Amino acid sequence: MNNPKKNRFLLCIVILIILLLIFLRFGLYYLKSDGFSGLSMLIPVLLFSFILFALCTSAFFAAWVYQDCKERNEDPVLWALVVFIATPFIGLLVYFLRRSEIKTMCPACGHRISVKAKYCEECGTHIEKEENSVMVKKGTHHLKFIVAGVVSMMLMIVCLTGFIVSAAIGNGINTNVASDDRVWNSGTILMNYNAYMDHVWKLDFRNASDGFVKEQNMTIADADAQLLYADISCGTVPDGATLVLWLVQGDIAKSVDVTNLSQPLEYPLNEFENGKVRVRLQINGVKNTVSEIYIQ
Repeated sequence: MNNPKKNRFLLCIVILIILLLIFLRFGLYYLKSDGFSGLSMLIPVLLFSFILFALCTSAFFAAWVYQDCKERNEDPVLWALVVFIATPFIGLLVYFLRRSEIKTMCPACGHRISVKAKYCEECGTHIEKEENSVMVKKGTHHLKFIVAGVVSMMLMIVCLTGFIVSAAIGNGINTNVASDDRVWNSGTILMNYNAYMDHVWKLDFRNASDGFVKEQNMTIADADAQLLYADISCGTVPDGATLVLWLVQGDIAKSVDVTNLSQPLEYPLNEFENGKVRVRLQINGVKNTVSEIYIQ
């Protein structure tokens, strides 16, 4: 027989592991990148609240499914995990398509029968109407989980709407390409390849929204002796299209038009200090571009 306490403990452990993995993912992103640099606090708060309420929604509906499965003598841990992981929308749909009706024991022979049955299909014993009525009422259970799930879902939608609206209007989002904070784009870029390995930034993209900024942090070890090398080829350059290379460090912001380079660019770094420098490509209409940028 299943041990209810053991099942609940196992379910809690699995949910905690999933939550830890999600927060670990955000933590690694924060450490690897500039975190929330260039954003007002409202944006990450809305995003975090959306994720939190989404998890609460899944947890509340998973809890209801857990209790419902116990009523129907199904595997409560399995179905609760399905609903939690697959999101309530997909998980509940699958569960309602799959779940069996509530059954009870025949008072005469102990055979499991439907609560709607008037006679036991095993022994033929007549099931009293009063008993059946009580059992049907018993099916409406744990409404607190449903109410809490609906409330969490509404709050999740509010936070998501606020996040999308704030991002769309650019409220609290840094889009200044000359800023020493991280630049955030509301547009899109279609990339073939983007990697930073062995201190070399390779970017190969097909096209991007007008004004889209792609950036990579690099390190200057000896500003007086080192140069920034940029080998860039723009395959398609419509009229008026440009590709601008930016170097930003503190209050210093330098830009170079690299749309039509006849040979690799060699840019001196003696105006900068040793340390981190933001290397950016501002894309204004160019397409099918291949670039390789490094400091040496």
